[in-house]
Amino acid sequence: MERKIDLHIHTSFSDGKFSPKEIIDMAKKNNVFTISIADHDTIDAYDKKLFNYAAENGIKLISGVEISTKINKCGIHVLGYNFDIDNDELKNRLFLLRNARHKYLHDVALKLKEAGYIVNVDKLDTIDAVTKAHIARDVISNKENYKKLEEDFNEVPSMGNFIETIMNENCPCYVKKESITPKEATNLIRQAGGKVVLAHPVAYQNEDGLTDKEILSLVNDMKPDGIESNYIYINRSNEKIDDTAKWNEFARQNNLFTTVGSDFHNIDEIRPNIGLINDIKLSEEEINIIINNILKKD
Repeated sequence: MERKIDLHIHTSFSDGKFSPKEIIDMAKKNNVFTISIADHDTIDAYDKKLFNYAAENGIKLISGVEISTKINKCGIHVLGYNFDIDNDELKNRLFLLRNARHKYLHDVALKLKEAGYIVNVDKLDTIDAVTKAHIARDVISNKENYKKLEEDFNEVPSMGNFIETIMNENCPCYVKKESITPKEATNLIRQAGGKVVLAHPVAYQNEDGLTDKEILSLVNDMKPDGIESNYIYINRSNEKIDDTAKWNEFARQNNLFTTVGSDFHNIDEIRPNIGLINDIKLSEEEINIIINNILKKD
């Protein structure tokens, strides 16, 4: 039986639909034997009970987080793995970043309302690590916004299309969010004993137009341990883009290890499911190398 690994999964502690225990249940069903929950700017999903529950179900759970950072041109996500979940500096900095998310929520909601959209701010404010995805999902799922959405998109758009057209940089409702740099995130993860991975470089090229040279410059500045090369990107037209071979070669040329992640949030029949079923196939040897690189202590 083919075993699988998935090191980029979101839960209801950030902008995923399912609880951490439900994620473990789904991973077991999909024959995914090693996972990491990498919620946005929070590690609140992790506690001793969750690690025990994973072990009881035959799953290796590796601590993870996805930190939102900023460079001049766009937002960059930095993944951290196998760190101390009780590290005070990491927990305190993530708490400050989550608070910044709520200020962002109120600021962007004001712009969205000025643009003619209805936003349920009170409901969204109850979400600890509120994200763009939460806000966009709230807008496009509200039937009172359908007329405005039809005017702007000629349809009710996908969440990703709404974000890329309305909320991202250089868009009508863009709001600058307080954040840290990729290099600062790298240092934060390392002081907690973790490994640093640049998340989904394919997304920065397709969403933000970063060139190979700019991504290399980013890597040279932040000095991650690895990159998330085995990743399927879904564009605003819901087309799958598989640039895994390119980014695996990039990793080889720049002495970076590679990782694999679905970036799972919800089952929607478009984006990869937990374990990237039918999307990415890794050999047993490739999987073991990834695990060893993540767990190895310098």
